[in-house]
Amino acid sequence: MNKIRQFQVLKYLLVSLFLAAAGVQAGSDDYVFQDLEGNSVRLSDYHGKWVVVNYWATWCPPCLEEIPELVLFHDTHKNKDAVVIGINMEEKDNQSLSEFVDDFMVTYPIVQMSDDMPLLGNIPGLPTTYLLDPSGKTAAVQVGQITQEMLEDFMAKYKPTQ
Repeated sequence: MNKIRQFQVLKYLLVSLFLAAAGVQAGSDDYVFQDLEGNSVRLSDYHGKWVVVNYWATWCPPCLEEIPELVLFHDTHKNKDAVVIGINMEEKDNQSLSEFVDDFMVTYPIVQMSDDMPLLGNIPGLPTTYLLDPSGKTAAVQVGQITQEMLEDFMAKYKPTQ
């Protein structure tokens, strides 16, 4: 493994450990989102599964590049141990966003950010992805693009803190 890759992995793990130690927890309040069809999406509905919450926008090139990775991850895991929820961070009408989702063949639930919707934490840039462990605690945060492999590797190595 080259030095740059080692540094990236170390940085990722340190941020993840810091957030886990800080006790950031989504499960303490039940987050309820409305998907593009008006259905309620609750984080508590996924208790016992990993939940990938991806904050993104249609104008964000790295967000668009990671969509196929998130689709692969979601489709591989949705009936077993994990799901993806995409939260669009721009003001866009539902019809336009639905057309975008169809064009990009997004298979995971997409919701739009609203003024009354709580954030899981700080969103310093897009994309930002929160990975919640099966108990609902934040296990990791990735600012920047994420891949299916990164998610699966982290899930395989994660040991919950007590």
